Amino acid sequence: MAWVALGVGQLVAGIGRPQGSPVAAVGSAAIDNAPPVVKNFAISAFGSHDKTVLVIGILVVLAVFSAAIGIAAMRNLRRGYIGLAIFAAIGLAAALTRPNATLWDALPTLIGALAGGYALKLLVRAAGGRAPLETASGPAAIPRPPRPRDPASQPDFIVPPDPALAGPAPSDRDTDGPLPAGPPPAGQAPAGQAARGSGDRPQPGSRARSGPPSADPRRAPWQPGRRSFLTAGAVALGAGGVGLLGGRSLSERSNVTAARSSIRFPKAAHPVPPLPSGVDFHIKGLSSFVTPDSSFYRVDTALILPQVAPQTWQLRIHGMVEREITINYHELLKRPLTEDWITLCCVSNPVAGPYIGNAKWLGASLADLLREARPRAGADQLICTSTDGFTSGTPLATVLDGRDALLAVAMNGAPLPVAHGFPVRMVTPGLYGYVSATKWVTDIKVTTFRGNFAYWAQRGWSQRAPIKTESRIDVPVSSVSAGRTPVAGVAWAQHKGIDAVHVRVDRGPWQQARLAAVPGIDTWRQWAWEWDATRGSHLIEARATDATGYTQTALQEPPEPNGASGYPSVTISVS
Repeated sequence: MAWVALGVGQLVAGIGRPQGSPVAAVGSAAIDNAPPVVKNFAISAFGSHDKTVLVIGILVVLAVFSAAIGIAAMRNLRRGYIGLAIFAAIGLAAALTRPNATLWDALPTLIGALAGGYALKLLVRAAGGRAPLETASGPAAIPRPPRPRDPASQPDFIVPPDPALAGPAPSDRDTDGPLPAGPPPAGQAPAGQAARGSGDRPQPGSRARSGPPSADPRRAPWQPGRRSFLTAGAVALGAGGVGLLGGRSLSERSNVTAARSSIRFPKAAHPVPPLPSGVDFHIKGLSSFVTPDSSFYRVDTALILPQVAPQTWQLRIHGMVEREITINYHELLKRPLTEDWITLCCVSNPVAGPYIGNAKWLGASLADLLREARPRAGADQLICTSTDGFTSGTPLATVLDGRDALLAVAMNGAPLPVAHGFPVRMVTPGLYGYVSATKWVTDIKVTTFRGNFAYWAQRGWSQRAPIKTESRIDVPVSSVSAGRTPVAGVAWAQHKGIDAVHVRVDRGPWQQARLAAVPGIDTWRQWAWEWDATRGSHLIEARATDATGYTQTALQEPPEPNGASGYPSVTISVS
């Protein structure tokens, strides 16, 4: 039942809006309404697989409650329908309360529920089984076998009547009660024979049985049983599978992979210089200076990746501006494009966490576009909205202060991956991603911080979120051999730059590490220190100092509400 409902719902969603599928709608609502502590746990426990775990959890819960609905429906079909209606109501509420929701988003859940109800009815009928021989009021009624048209058509176990031995027909009460003991009374045929003169029905007490069990006249007519249920279940399973595959196929019609691969970018007006020598120490286990697209962290609220075609994309800049601007993808690429190396970091990143990466970005200047729109006096925030309804609040002053705040179209020399915001996303150095790096951006409203809260600010996170000066130890991990051993990692202080990194062992004196070269102040920086490791267990800590003179604090703080802090540390066993 649930499988059919999901399959049909996915099929309908694939025709129009994939994000309207029941699982996607409920999953997105769960993401939006989960408290921060749950979100943090999911990110820390499952990383980039958190959405997969969420979908599996939804399916498991759905399977359990679907089984409960099926059990209730076996006793009373109306109860099953009520349970199904409750789940349909949850799906409808989830779909219609999503940002940018339309009535179309309700159709997958609605039509899927109707299909599930029909499947439930068929499965309950198929699982009915045989009628019982005994009822609460006594033996079940014995059906009258059909009158044979021809003696040759009679069952083999009924002896043809003999007129010479005909007797009175039994009364109605002879069909009730136990079989008589001893020899049959006068006028009644011996056991194994039908009473003469009663060709229209067998005598009660007749015990001759030579045919198959289904020919037993004391049994009720056959009703659907295990075989019929298995058949109906297989049909339902196949129908649900066809729906899911069909919905996926229809969704892929809007896939932008082909459009992405066909894009050719004009030469950057402001290209980034070649990387200086020495940006990468090439130490095994140390994060490379450039993070490959496949390894770049992904943290967002999109359960289904938006598929936005470049030819339909456009960005609107409005609100507290003198001139409203709407620009499409073709027009954006005609503007002067800038390349820059920029490190992005998620606010959910714990101390020494993995949710940070460095890439070369290509895009148009957001500051130039905003200046053309001419923000009005008093404006201090940009509410930036994704095509799926997610919002971030970016400080206007940060975008306009001269840093390379970009409407990015490429990452590491290729069009943006869909998972990283294709066709256009924001990239703003120095701010945590939730206030600076909106993926699939389609709308920017110039407004104020007062009374205007973006997605994460509504959930208690800081409205202004500059990235904290931090560092991470990448190697060693757990155990090494005694002797000369490299201790290495990365440090970051976007739009300030890293000036120094120090390391200490077992809370001894701080030792200065050597730093790799960097192309600018908006990227992370590799560091390394040679350690004379001695046998035993040792605690290694690190701290970074940025170009403003600020040194990373030892105060351990969780990510919320504005980023984690504390020294990164590892415990190493030396043998």
